[in-house]
Amino acid sequence: MIDWENLRYFAAFARAGTLLGAARALGVEHATVARRVAGLEEQMGVKLVDRRGRRIVLTPEGERVAGMAERMGQEAQAIERLGLAAGATLAGEVRISAPPTLAAAMLPAALVALRARHPDIGITIVGETRYASLDRREADIAVRMTKPEQGNFVISKLGNVGFGFYATAAYLAATLEEQRTFIAYDETMASAPQSVRLADATEGRKVALRATTLEFQLAAARAGGGIAMLPNFMLAGRDDLVEAIPQRQPLTREFWLVVHADIRNVPIIRVVMEALKSIPWSG
Repeated sequence: MIDWENLRYFAAFARAGTLLGAARALGVEHATVARRVAGLEEQMGVKLVDRRGRRIVLTPEGERVAGMAERMGQEAQAIERLGLAAGATLAGEVRISAPPTLAAAMLPAALVALRARHPDIGITIVGETRYASLDRREADIAVRMTKPEQGNFVISKLGNVGFGFYATAAYLAATLEEQRTFIAYDETMASAPQSVRLADATEGRKVALRATTLEFQLAAARAGGGIAMLPNFMLAGRDDLVEAIPQRQPLTREFWLVVHADIRNVPIIRVVMEALKSIPWSG
């Protein structure tokens, strides 16, 4: 008999293309994924992965098995959604996918209040920069800054957030305009609207610090490291940063609430969605 867990791990590996990527998606060590894939090969008596050299690729048999495993996974997720939709109680676990900085700044108060009203609801925040898959039940609800264009989803606009250029007053006073440096995302976020706006604003001046997280960019700006482009919600309650570059047309991004259509009317999902909608998103 095939170990279905081995098949699930293999499907995740096929989707991610690497052991490390599959491990991140599954929340396990990459050695566990490797062991599961090897276990599936042993059970089937078929080589699914070509491990020659440094690259790991699927064999033709592996490609076929991956396709079948993906379809089986989709059916299993549909069954899970059907089971969730049949529930009528305000009890259980709900997973919310949201960018980590946004989740930390915007979600806690509303979700703590929700838990006070409904203590049998458990909340898990999937705070990852990548988008968790709602089809594969990596999350039940997503808050996204890009509106999905495909998928069987119900999508609601939550609001807008503004971005501004910020630095300490001391840094601006001590540094000539042409010598001011910038703090930005790394190249993985180069196409993001805020990264494009910052690149335009540098006018040839240096980007001195780069980071994958907004938390570091904020900390670097507060330490006098230069000018950072930050969402306004990160500045709430802070008075140590000031606007460094006025914008004729301020940059704004939209927030979207996304849920799979199959579970949108499930009571536990609906009450969590209402809690998220109650947050004052625009700013």
